[in-house]
Amino acid sequence: MERERIGIVGVGRMGANIARRLKETGYAVTAAYDIRNDVARELAAEIGAEACAELKRVTELADVVITVVSDDAAMKKIFATGGDTLLKHAKGKLFVNCATLSPQAHVRVEALAAKRGAQSLEACMASSIPQARQGSLYLMIGGEPAAFERAKPILEKLSSSMRYVGKAGEAAKVKALVNMVMNINTAGLAEGLGLGAALGLDLTMLREVFSQTGANSQVLRTDGEDMQNREHSCFFSAAHAAKDSGIALKLAKEVDLQLPLAAATFKQYRRMIDEGLGELDKSGVAELTFKGRQRG
Repeated sequence: MERERIGIVGVGRMGANIARRLKETGYAVTAAYDIRNDVARELAAEIGAEACAELKRVTELADVVITVVSDDAAMKKIFATGGDTLLKHAKGKLFVNCATLSPQAHVRVEALAAKRGAQSLEACMASSIPQARQGSLYLMIGGEPAAFERAKPILEKLSSSMRYVGKAGEAAKVKALVNMVMNINTAGLAEGLGLGAALGLDLTMLREVFSQTGANSQVLRTDGEDMQNREHSCFFSAAHAAKDSGIALKLAKEVDLQLPLAAATFKQYRRMIDEGLGELDKSGVAELTFKGRQRG
């Protein structure tokens, strides 16, 4: 069976590396689109795709469109009901939406796609840039089983493991909780290391002790040394951490549940944005907790 043509909408660091991965595994990546035209042109020249000036051109050129956009507002724009939109020429196409969005955004897109004779699937990513490039993402899938079966050969090239969660919106709920807990762990680690530094403890020793005790966590491995060394090159930004914790808090409000740790963590990441640190990696929350690092 001939492989389907792929279009990518949103070719920042994650989207671009998804495109590179699919290209090297034999897929024809035919279309690239980004609101930053220069970014789309650069990637398109690299992988032999067309840099599309309009969204409708993406659906003309591709059978499957993978979207990696920033938030619900961006998703609403690319799936607008009028003007330039991915919904033009959508009949028979499959949209695979990878961004962390509200569950309602995914449900809306699936309904709009179905009206145009298209399919939609959420494929929420719980990994970062290196995993996108290597094809070792962990994916949480939500949508109709038929859409999942169609997308599976493509998703298998991008992931080392995937979990089908259920109908549209369900994977987004799981992803929001994953990121909420990750953000809490990250902020907690920053406070532990910040207090250790204030007490004059050797932080390399402290991280080693953490790794062998109940203080161990995945973020200790990924972020601990970076916090110590103030190395905050962005793999997952503080701005995105705030957005995702905010999604989880809205879900909690819908079921009348108080989440004080999630709320405190959200405030920390919002503070990073307010202080101009939102584009640092989430590990940059340590800049708020180590003595002498705060701006004011």
